[in-house]
Amino acid sequence: MNEFIEAIDRSVAVGNWYGALFVALSLPDICGKIDNPAENGSQRRYAAWFDRYIRPKYTHQAGLNSREEVFLSGNDCYALRCAYLHEGSDDTTCQRAREAVDRFHFLVAPRNCVIHCNMIDTKLQLQVDIFCEDIKQGVIDWIREIQNDGKKLAATQSLLKIQFLDSNNGIRI
Repeated sequence: MNEFIEAIDRSVAVGNWYGALFVALSLPDICGKIDNPAENGSQRRYAAWFDRYIRPKYTHQAGLNSREEVFLSGNDCYALRCAYLHEGSDDTTCQRAREAVDRFHFLVAPRNCVIHCNMIDTKLQLQVDIFCEDIKQGVIDWIREIQNDGKKLAATQSLLKIQFLDSNNGIRI
């Protein structure tokens, strides 16, 4: 799992925003499957995992009555995941999982500025580095939570690994 977390960090560090977003949107899928392998359907696993570890960061008091508003739910994030990973799109209007967000606008803000989590009608504006960091932090929190679950920890260790060949054509692990 650390390799995926490092992939986000490296991508953000060099401004590989599409790569960072691709990995970040994949992680709730991976964690959800490890967390609840018996649950049928990736959408349910994804949304449940997202709602538990990420959604609180996207739930704020808003409006004149200061009522609690969910800016990004697990289902809407799953709809984004499907649109982006399968179609390269930010438009979720055709995604079955979509609840409230029709379109996502990701941006890179100027240094020392934050332009994040703004809902304009049914469009959600997100600062890509903050969004990726929020997902990454959710994964880190989840890893801490499963520290005493040997089966889940073993599953995180069995994820795909990219092996490097050294100059003598030997595999370095």
